[in-house]
Amino acid sequence: MREELSGADHGRGHGQGHAGLYREDVSDEERSEPQSDVSVPSHRHDPPSYVFFAVVAFVSAALDLGSKEWASYALTDYDTVRSAQRTITVIPNLFDLQYAQNPGGAWSMLRSLPEIYRRPFFLFVSTAASVFITNVYGKIDKRDWAMKWGLPLALGGAIGNLVDRIRHGFVVDFLHVFVKRPGRDLHWPTFNVADIWIVVGVVLMGLTLFFGRRKDEPAKPAEAAPEAGAS
Repeated sequence: MREELSGADHGRGHGQGHAGLYREDVSDEERSEPQSDVSVPSHRHDPPSYVFFAVVAFVSAALDLGSKEWASYALTDYDTVRSAQRTITVIPNLFDLQYAQNPGGAWSMLRSLPEIYRRPFFLFVSTAASVFITNVYGKIDKRDWAMKWGLPLALGGAIGNLVDRIRHGFVVDFLHVFVKRPGRDLHWPTFNVADIWIVVGVVLMGLTLFFGRRKDEPAKPAEAAPEAGAS
């Protein structure tokens, strides 16, 4: 009788031991589950195609240089009727095409700087910007469409103006926006297609810098995770 009781006690103790191990196993799983739920997913970097980069930059630079060549021939004639340089009106009292030589930067910045300093300065800035843009492009993800388009567009504009500075020592501008008011006319500095590419490229890059990081920012671990592990 005592042997049976001792055997039963031993069985109960053995069962309790297994139950304790089982509870420990379950609690370990419960502690591990919240951690796996809040783990930050790893995003694999998928670099964009440099072929796409080269094509967009080449096409944008070619369009800019082609438009400048057209302006150099079509807008440099003398208009005998107006007794002034020829101008093509696109939108009356708002937008026209007129030839201008800009030795300075965008919107005629630093045009009063002496030629001996101005030309090397802009050549260096344009070259450095082109190298920087090319280097940054290899570090972005091809799913980032704003940077994927913005960088080569900005590069195409920089190349277009760089070629002008190397060939002429100045940049050809011909897009003129203005507003006529009684007693006063407001004129925006003359610009070109390269300036448009640069502005569009910078705006697209800004979309990623200001909005893309917030969207891709990893979620912070839940505060309730330690409590779940301790229960």
